[in-house]
Amino acid sequence: MSSTKCIMGTRKKARAFVRVRPTDDFAHEMIRYGDDNRTINIHLRKDTQRGMVANQQTDWSFKLDGILHNASQDVVYETVAKDVVSQALSGYNGTIICYGQMGAGKTYTMTGATDTYKHRGILPRALQQVFRTIRERPTQAITVRVSYLEIYNDSLFDLLSTLPYVGPSVTPMTIVENPQGVFIKGLSVHLTSQEEDAYSLLFEGESNRITASHTMNKNSSRSHSIFTIYVEAQSRTLSEAKHITSKINLVDLASSDTWGKSGSEGRVLKEATYINKSLSFLEQAIIALGDQKRDHIPFRQCKLTHALKDSLVGNCTMVLVTSIYGEAAWLEETLSSLRFASRMKLVTTEPAINEKYDAERVVKDLENKLALLKHELATRNRLANRPLVNYEPLDEIRIAEISSQVRRYLERTLDEIDILSLRQIREVFNQFRVVLSQQEVESTLRRKYILVDKNDSVAISAVQKAGLIDAEGHLVGKPDRQGFGLGVASSSTKPGEKPESKKTLKELFSSSARKEGVSDPVSGKDSKDGGVADMLLQDREISTMKTLLSDSPKEELHPASDHVPLCAE
Repeated sequence: MSSTKCIMGTRKKARAFVRVRPTDDFAHEMIRYGDDNRTINIHLRKDTQRGMVANQQTDWSFKLDGILHNASQDVVYETVAKDVVSQALSGYNGTIICYGQMGAGKTYTMTGATDTYKHRGILPRALQQVFRTIRERPTQAITVRVSYLEIYNDSLFDLLSTLPYVGPSVTPMTIVENPQGVFIKGLSVHLTSQEEDAYSLLFEGESNRITASHTMNKNSSRSHSIFTIYVEAQSRTLSEAKHITSKINLVDLASSDTWGKSGSEGRVLKEATYINKSLSFLEQAIIALGDQKRDHIPFRQCKLTHALKDSLVGNCTMVLVTSIYGEAAWLEETLSSLRFASRMKLVTTEPAINEKYDAERVVKDLENKLALLKHELATRNRLANRPLVNYEPLDEIRIAEISSQVRRYLERTLDEIDILSLRQIREVFNQFRVVLSQQEVESTLRRKYILVDKNDSVAISAVQKAGLIDAEGHLVGKPDRQGFGLGVASSSTKPGEKPESKKTLKELFSSSARKEGVSDPVSGKDSKDGGVADMLLQDREISTMKTLLSDSPKEELHPASDHVPLCAE
């Protein structure tokens, strides 16, 4: 059993970069970069064939976090992804999204080319950095797991389900949420102990992705993909129950399809419809996140936005790489991509360190700390010549001793109670509560019962003659129509028999006493002068019932006295 806690961080904006695909026909007059290498200006010529519009906008300026023009794969990774991966190894979640227009190089930026090592993309370089860091940190035990998800036509697919030991899922995969975040139920997660194993899983998933050919790209991705790297780190040298966990989402979005330019038809056209729809919902969610007045964010409109909910609004460092095509024919798509990037910069996330605690390890550590503190206290008391204090829970013998001290203190036979520990003080007050409860019970019984001393032969003889107890001292009684009596009913009594006229206990004792010529044991009067004596009710009235247990489990029972309750009200 374990629990997860996030150490809250500071809120920060998402970062957005633009990567321009190199081309010989670059539109220098329409696309210009600022001197700060962060600003990109777009100038759109008016189309005279469509007519002149007086208020038509022709110039736009976008300021992002960086412009990657004619940048190599090494430069792109160092600028965009290196810090995100480093932070993930310290417990921060990270997400890198590649977005853009058709044929602009999104998949090339994310996965790279397989024929040349130096052209590898962000994803394989991230795996390389993770395993290199593991080798550089011998004092940490770092575990790496990976998963590969595909969203095709708004349906979820596991790109690693083709592995022999995985197999296809029996039930459809679903997106579920819990306090720790968003998870894909049914998605296989694979442990990778070597860098080569992670590459094999990456290539396996890439071979299962759905692609198609059109006029802009011979191998166009027809689905969105999310490759996730799960990292868990724990110290090898420190006996801590704390683990650091994080995940890196590497997202390759399919490009929006302009049907008139791509020439899509049939199945490819259907795929383009789903792609455009999901990207439209994603932009709506980003616009809503950028509006501080919006209370509801439409994450559940499609599988893509729901799966990326943690990346967009949760505990995550988010980076967007927007790929554009710098030719004049694709200027409208370039404008659309740059608008998306500028809106993404308005999204605010709150990255935080994810700490996971092993409950059993936490309990063991606390027990060790408690034992150490007890030892330190005992040493301190010994050095200060103080009496040794037992810090263990009180046993029954010690509780009985405290109870005896409290009763002697109340009886004024003990002047004071020596205080040794806080646990003893609590038990002393608890025993005071027990005594008070017993007194309340005894007072209640005294109001309901008249008690007779068993050693008083005159009183015993009187109640025997009255038929209330037998020769052996057991109570007897007769049922009536109004209630019931304590004891054993007479064998001569029959159901429905009219009860005899009842006499009060005082009358019974008085009648018997007059015959014996002795004083009345109940009223205390002599048969001749009828004086009142309260001694029987006050001094000789002791409960024969054992003290009832109160709420405290540590209360003691008083032994029964030699008195018999004769009747109840």
